[in-house]
Amino acid sequence: MNRQYYTYIMTNSRGTLYTGMTNNIRKRVWQHKNKLADSFTRQHNITKLVWYYAFRSPMEAIRMEKRIKGWNRDKKIALIKSINACWMDLSKNWFSLAVPNGVRDSSLRSE
Repeated sequence: MNRQYYTYIMTNSRGTLYTGMTNNIRKRVWQHKNKLADSFTRQHNITKLVWYYAFRSPMEAIRMEKRIKGWNRDKKIALIKSINACWMDLSKNWFSLAVPNGVRDSSLRSE
């Protein structure tokens, strides 16, 4: 099985941007949406996935995360708009609210 690693950008209703890296994008986004992730995203209500990209190695994803974190806001916004002009939540249909704790499948429970 080929493992994938992701660099992603999330936001809130005020447009605060958060860039992260993970090996399980569904689980990580679910954690952000349920306020189980780090204090910055919990404190700023960062729950909307607006950009992500998959890599074959963790080092590539980490490199991209660091690169994006070094960019100014305008460059980050241009990256988001290049694939998501309307800033839609790309994870909108990933989870069912009817399932207890928002966990729909086993991919959310394991790293």
